[in-house]
Amino acid sequence: MGVLVTASSRGVGFNVARELLKRNARVVISSSREGNLQKAGEDLSRFGEVYGVKANLKEREDLENLIREAWNLLGGIDALVWNAPNVPCEPCLLHDARYNDWLEASLLHTVAPGYITTLLVKKWLEKKMAGVLVYLNSVSIKEPMPPLVLADVTRAGLVQLAKSVSRTYGKFGIRAYSVLLGSFDTPGARENLRKVAEERRELFEKVWEQEVLGRTPLHRTGKWDELGSLIAFLLSNEAEYMLGSTVVIDGAMTRGVFL
Repeated sequence: MGVLVTASSRGVGFNVARELLKRNARVVISSSREGNLQKAGEDLSRFGEVYGVKANLKEREDLENLIREAWNLLGGIDALVWNAPNVPCEPCLLHDARYNDWLEASLLHTVAPGYITTLLVKKWLEKKMAGVLVYLNSVSIKEPMPPLVLADVTRAGLVQLAKSVSRTYGKFGIRAYSVLLGSFDTPGARENLRKVAEERRELFEKVWEQEVLGRTPLHRTGKWDELGSLIAFLLSNEAEYMLGSTVVIDGAMTRGVFL
């Protein structure tokens, strides 16, 4: 299976790419930074067949080139795992957000995944191919985290996108899922919590304990093999009847029953 994983030179995207490579997928990774992309490609190459394409997910031309290059490198894209980086101003509270911050968040979490989905669905329909879309999302769209208001608001639409794609194109073998992630130990998560700790004038370790580990009865972050196994299942035919679903992997961090 040929899979495109976006924003995958580090953090969640990188680890998902590694887990899929370990499960025999062929993978294209992307990053807006050439140096990060090259290093990630070198690190991942020992796990399987991996290619890198430079792409700024906020640029239309880069999204179009990413699909074109990934398609050529893999001989066709069977699946997309959508991942996006943080908006630079986050963590920030609502009263700190500027107009351009909202524009950037909308581009990154709404426009970009919507447009890349359009490009892929058109390709699959033209080629009469089946395809799978997995949108990596956050449980904070269910239970908002105030410092992540930009991402929480603009990522919420990915749930509707997955459902809409599945209802419209499921009969053609095209299905989509939204995966709501809880806490995973990534450089981005630690950077965000350090900013929060500085603003509170508290030790990072204390904030990490309260805001990350203390939110789940398991008292730990998610494991990459757990997330990798979930995504591999969603990409498989065994998950066909789940098309359009919103799947939560958060260690019971969120308390609500319904989305």
